[in-house]
Amino acid sequence: MKPPPRGSSIDMLSVPCPYCGPRDETEFVNGGEGHVDRPVPPEAVGDADWAAYLFFHDNPKGHLRERWLHAFGCRRWFHAIRSTADHAIALTYPIDAKPDFPA
Repeated sequence: MKPPPRGSSIDMLSVPCPYCGPRDETEFVNGGEGHVDRPVPPEAVGDADWAAYLFFHDNPKGHLRERWLHAFGCRRWFHAIRSTADHAIALTYPIDAKPDFPA
């Protein structure tokens, strides 16, 4: 892939970190679907259940709850509600919160 021509603008996703405010997407790492409960105890979970936990997640067209890490900022995890249709982020909130947001 060629780099963009000099002087051209690149549309970058602005991610509103709930701790630091809006930052460029290059500062973040997407951690996958949010609010997924880990099977416990791990030693009692069979292979099929681990596979379901690791690999089978929702992929709706519309809003999806995701975990994000502000890797090149405050280094804190948080949740975001992002549209899979246009990547717009509707809401971000601390990792331990679970806001009421319409599906």
